[in-house]
Amino acid sequence: MQTHIPGSGTKEENVTGGPETGTVRSAAPASNPAPAGNPVPATQRGQAKELRRLALLSAAAGLFAENGFTRVSLEDLGAAAGVSGPAVYRHFPGKQAVLGELLLSVSRDLLDGGLRVIAEAENPMDALKGLIQFQVDFALSNPDVIRVQDRDFGSLSSTDQAEVRSLQRAYVETWVDVLARIHSDTDVAGLRVRAHAAFGLINSTPHSVRHHGRKIAVKSARPILEQMALAALTAA
Repeated sequence: MQTHIPGSGTKEENVTGGPETGTVRSAAPASNPAPAGNPVPATQRGQAKELRRLALLSAAAGLFAENGFTRVSLEDLGAAAGVSGPAVYRHFPGKQAVLGELLLSVSRDLLDGGLRVIAEAENPMDALKGLIQFQVDFALSNPDVIRVQDRDFGSLSSTDQAEVRSLQRAYVETWVDVLARIHSDTDVAGLRVRAHAAFGLINSTPHSVRHHGRKIAVKSARPILEQMALAALTAA
């Protein structure tokens, strides 16, 4: 992606993902992430509206991943979320805004999660392991979001594209900063190569396995991905 962590083939920097430390797994972005900074509404009506908005984002992730952004209508989104097509406008100004919120909320969660992992780690190696665990959790929980970003990033508005790139570049740099403390003799460009290689390994695996007709077993996949990523990132 243009600096997107989700998949592995990008034109600038490829990265979509994010972390925490020992309990990183519970901090991984959910499949239907609520945008950072959006408090849960206090009233029952407000809560119901927020749940419906999240349901629309969840439906969008699945439909966009399966059919592509351009082949999904507002009526499709509404039906998948249990509302009429026109009712979608109560939550989003249009289909492009749904795509924007989907990818922006994930990008914010990744960056916030990565910063938490680093802040809570006792040393650089613990921080790196936490980041890896966080990214693996993201990839295993959000294969649809990863596919949407890889394929439909160009359908975002120019403003949303710029913000997603900015957030995801910042996320990449959290990894680079940690790697620099482990590989003090490696230049920044080389550290970014390592980070993007790890993102490619972690993010592409869940979707590629599912795509070939075999649903990946999370319990089996997690340790394999974590061990392989750590080995690649710590190799001399």
